[in-house]
Amino acid sequence: VQLQASGGGLVQRGGSLRLSCVISGSTFDPYAIGWFRQAPGKEREGVSCIGSFHSRYYGDFVKGRFTISRDGANNTVYLQMNSLEPEDTAVYYCARGGLYCSLQSESYNFWGHGTLVTVSS
Repeated sequence: VQLQASGGGLVQRGGSLRLSCVISGSTFDPYAIGWFRQAPGKEREGVSCIGSFHSRYYGDFVKGRFTISRDGANNTVYLQMNSLEPEDTAVYYCARGGLYCSLQSESYNFWGHGTLVTVSS
């Protein structure tokens, strides 16, 4: 199972980015796919996840700014991020977990390389 995250970049405060996570070697059904992020000097934290029956969860800090979705035809999960703030600067990772959506990284056993998101002020 391989996951490839892309779509990061440099954006100004208030801007938007859409991250993509392509899964190969597996479908994402019935597994949960999560997005996590890690800023310099900080622990990894859960951003969002999408699970069976399209269940979705978001970290409290998201506050309605991000939307997770998936495209079964292309085995891709997206994270649309709007109203970005400098505090969102981090490396973003996608991962495949078990059957249930979780924002705990311990629930995920396949990880992709991250994509860097930098939000300037």
